[in-house]
Amino acid sequence: MVDSPLMTDIASLVGAIPNGAKLAIAKETSGTALAATLALARRRVCDLHLVCVPVGGLQTDILIGAGCVHTIETSAVSLGEFGAAPRFVAAVKAGKIKALDSTCPAIYAGLQAAEKGLPFMPLRGIIGSDLLKQRGDWRVIDNPFQSGDPIVALAAIKPDIALIHAPLADRFGNIYIGRERELMTMAHASQMTLVTVEAICEHNLLEDEARAGAVIPALYITAVAEVKNGAWPLGFHDQYGDDDAALLRYAAMAQTQDGFNQIIAEWCGVDVAAHA
Repeated sequence: MVDSPLMTDIASLVGAIPNGAKLAIAKETSGTALAATLALARRRVCDLHLVCVPVGGLQTDILIGAGCVHTIETSAVSLGEFGAAPRFVAAVKAGKIKALDSTCPAIYAGLQAAEKGLPFMPLRGIIGSDLLKQRGDWRVIDNPFQSGDPIVALAAIKPDIALIHAPLADRFGNIYIGRERELMTMAHASQMTLVTVEAICEHNLLEDEARAGAVIPALYITAVAEVKNGAWPLGFHDQYGDDDAALLRYAAMAQTQDGFNQIIAEWCGVDVAAHA
């Protein structure tokens, strides 16, 4: 069977992400493309506007520590049970990145607006919070169908690129994502979708009755690279678990920039210190 022209290698896939791109990334339980993230650090991409869908973790911290990020839009960034995200915390304190504070529903709503081709999406639950003082791009408007009912209008979030890791692709470029439906929203909302996958199968996933409902059609996919263990050191679905030793070591070493540079040089196979 002839591969789809969407099939590529990880170097070419990451090479499609330019400096200054608005890059959407998934939360760690959905599909974090860590191998691609390390490749971005190696490439020394810079000035990214990072959209965390809806929270950031190790992937976010690595990109910030490697000097790749100018702006981050997120509802939270942490390493979970391994503590705070040290490079994110340090960058915010030093004013090295611009942080657009958000909420999980607001991130999803902004992407859904872009997915539907709408300029904004209304959302409740933010009125009365300090977020409205911080987000000049959000507006409180009157409900046109009921007077005296204010609602927040959130501008559409339109990523240039969505970067995800998925369990399976087929040779046609269709991507099986399982129950992680937000990956579908990311693909619909973004101009390009770059995907690393654990494996590539020979049969058409859209013809698989049991899986077709959880497949992003190749129409929305820009490039696919097969990368076994592409989420390491994070776990991925039921295929492999977190590498606790590696994550604990990262959390300890990344407390300083020098420590971060050392561990990422080990993981990347190249020194990223000059870019940080």
